[in-house]
Amino acid sequence: MFRVTRPLANALKRTTGIAGLAVHPNPLPQLTKTYEQTLQVLASIPQSSVYRQGVEALTLRKLNIVQNANGDIAAVEKQLDDGQIEEALDVASDELALAAKMVEWKSWEPLEEKPEAGQWEYAATAPPS
Repeated sequence: MFRVTRPLANALKRTTGIAGLAVHPNPLPQLTKTYEQTLQVLASIPQSSVYRQGVEALTLRKLNIVQNANGDIAAVEKQLDDGQIEEALDVASDELALAAKMVEWKSWEPLEEKPEAGQWEYAATAPPS
């Protein structure tokens, strides 16, 4: 009798079951490359930027998980907790694109125009009625 184990099932994976998200033939090297590219883009943002600090810490954590998994996709999926590996790759690609946009927008610089009074006040900070 032939028994399909998790590694064998991953090798035989034909679909993610998610419309529009194809199975990646070799996701871990691509995920590593995407995380490294994100870190390179973030290096051009000042270290004082809160965006850089947050994304850099998260990306380094995820890169460490991928590098220490020794090619075990199931272990990466479990530790990243981002769903299937293709979903994690999709999120990583989106973060890379956003980081490039943040560099383009220079989001760390002060606003060009002074905000209107009360623009940054939210309902949670208002006194109870």
